[in-house]
Amino acid sequence: SRYRHVSLLKRITLEQEHIQKASGLINAAESIVITAHRSPDGDAVGSSLALFHYFNKRNKNATVILPDGFADFLKWMPGQEKILTHDEFPDSCEAKLEEANLIFCLDYNDLSRTGDLSPLLEQQIGKTPFILIDHHQNPDTFPDVLISDTSSCSTAQMVYEFIAALGDEDLIDATIGQCMYAGIVTDSGSFRFPSVTPETHRITASLIEKGVDHAEIHRSIYDTNLLDRLRLVGYALSEKLVVLPELHTAYITLSKEELDRFNYRSGDTEGLVNQALSIKGVNMAVFIREGSNKVKLSFRSQGKFKVNEFSSQYFNGGGHFNAAGGASNASLQEVIDHFLSVLPSYKQELDY
Repeated sequence: SRYRHVSLLKRITLEQEHIQKASGLINAAESIVITAHRSPDGDAVGSSLALFHYFNKRNKNATVILPDGFADFLKWMPGQEKILTHDEFPDSCEAKLEEANLIFCLDYNDLSRTGDLSPLLEQQIGKTPFILIDHHQNPDTFPDVLISDTSSCSTAQMVYEFIAALGDEDLIDATIGQCMYAGIVTDSGSFRFPSVTPETHRITASLIEKGVDHAEIHRSIYDTNLLDRLRLVGYALSEKLVVLPELHTAYITLSKEELDRFNYRSGDTEGLVNQALSIKGVNMAVFIREGSNKVKLSFRSQGKFKVNEFSSQYFNGGGHFNAAGGASNASLQEVIDHFLSVLPSYKQELDY
């Protein structure tokens, strides 16, 4: 391709010895398992499948194992039907992890992010080498090879750079590229987040040159809504959106009963928090959703307010400067009350 990636080792905290070690582990491995975080998003699924197809081209036996299922709007990706989900196939996942010679951890910084898959992965520490590729802050130290770049817009971009650093950029084809593009476009907010760089555009340009149909990918992800989803979004925005102008904050809450009313499916509330953030004068938006066994929170900000620190301090969460998640075992109302009780102390920080 016209674009040759040469700046990986300058940008990522990664020395040549790490690449050589990773290369040696890959060469020696007969069975490779690729994992990502629970509630996998476009970047988790896209980066995992991109690496899966790359190993297939190198005639390596690779398996993608995810903690649980993912949204229907990602199920067009080539190879997605071969993904094993731990909540559906626990025995198969355990067997694959036991026989693995190498385990990849993509798009998460700590094993706790893999939910019920975490104990199985912890059992392999010291027995099976781990390679972690991720862009979240404060990565754990368990991996044998740690590739962390908190400035990157997506793990999918990092997987491109990793393959290029291994000397295999020419192996990236349209199949691998589709998965990478999906990860990049979803985690970069369709290229609008500050973490997008000229490098990001050069990489996606090279993917298009390799045959990736970017318009079709965008349509598959964003233009395949079910009527129930649109009605749920409409209800959330018209009935459940609360704006606190004096605190430059907006939030949306949805109970399990409300979600069930609209036949909620995984991914239906994707992007809802960003719509709240788009309101003029709002610097932080929060979406609070009641799940089957815990309450999940999504935080977004624009400007200088660090939602990852806010989420970490109050809701067992973390993530990026302007995008983070959290969870709580408390009731939905208790979580809302807690959020509203701590928020006023950030009035000055949110006023900009």
